[in-house]
This record gives sequence, structure tokens and C-alpha cells, in this order.
Amino acid sequence: MRLLGLTGWSGSGKTVLLTALLPLFAARGLAVSTVKHAHHGFDLDQPGKDSWRHREAGAREVLIGSGRRWALLHELRDEAEPGLPDLLARLSPVDLVLVEGFKANPHPKIEVFRPVLGRPPLWSERADIVAVACDAPPEQPCDRPLLPLNDPAAVAAWACRHLDLPAAAQHEA
Repeated sequence: MRLLGLTGWSGSGKTVLLTALLPLFAARGLAVSTVKHAHHGFDLDQPGKDSWRHREAGAREVLIGSGRRWALLHELRDEAEPGLPDLLARLSPVDLVLVEGFKANPHPKIEVFRPVLGRPPLWSERADIVAVACDAPPEQPCDRPLLPLNDPAAVAAWACRHLDLPAAAQHEA
């Protein structure tokens, strides 16, 4: 599976770009999954629901299935937070995995950079940032490709070329 991350400061538009890229990759026939890092605890179920009650009662994993989707909730309890490779190993094979967060993992990333935020760029400190998507020219010199943040189609086209993704993926029915 090919991997491409989106990194940047909070409020830079990583999620907006990711959700704009997904339908563009799908239109190319690519199967795409996403991995999102959460800095704080999060919950997918609601207190009082059966799955929540199962977890609260001590289940290590709760698998919820229906005719439309399934989800596996895994409680870490006292385990260390899993790294990106551990999480990727749990995904079904796809053409591309888009990763939001996991800034410290050494996978190729596009930095989403907005000069108006007044935050320093990350690219100068990270060799794994392969391009910068920005909405205005950065003041600092940048030795990476600059991509138009407000043109997701251009970002998707660049990513497909960079990752050598096929123009139209072929999947078995």
C-alpha cells in the first residue's frame, strides 16, 4: 500500500484538504483508506449503548457489525499507544492510505501551510515532507514542490505522479 501523509499546524486545513482529495482519488478508481491520529482520548460509541457497556465492563475488543458497516474498538488499557505501522497492519489492502497526523513517523508527507497562521514551516526540519500545499507564497525559501492548497485536483494529480499511482486502478469485483 502506498502511503501519503498530511501534516501541518492545527487550523491549517489538513482535514479540509484530505476530504477534498478522497473523492478525486476515488474518481480515478483508487481504493483509499485513511488513518487519523487523535491527540486526546476519543470515543465512537455513546454512553448507555450496548457496545459502550461491553467496553466499560472490561472487554478488550468490541466488534460492532451491521448490514452497512462494522467497527472494531480496541481498548489499550495499560498498553502503549500503537505506532503507525501497527495500525496500518490492521487495514485491508488498498491503493493508497492517507494519514493525518503521525508527524514523527518517517512516511512521505505534504505539509499544509498557511502563512497567515504565523507559525514556522515544518519542511525545513523534516526530510519526509515531500511537498508543501499553501494558499499564499511562503516568505521562507522552500526547496520542495509548492502545491496550490485551494486546488485539490492539482494536489491529487501531483500525488498520483509522485506515488506512481495508476491513472485508473483495476480492482476485482
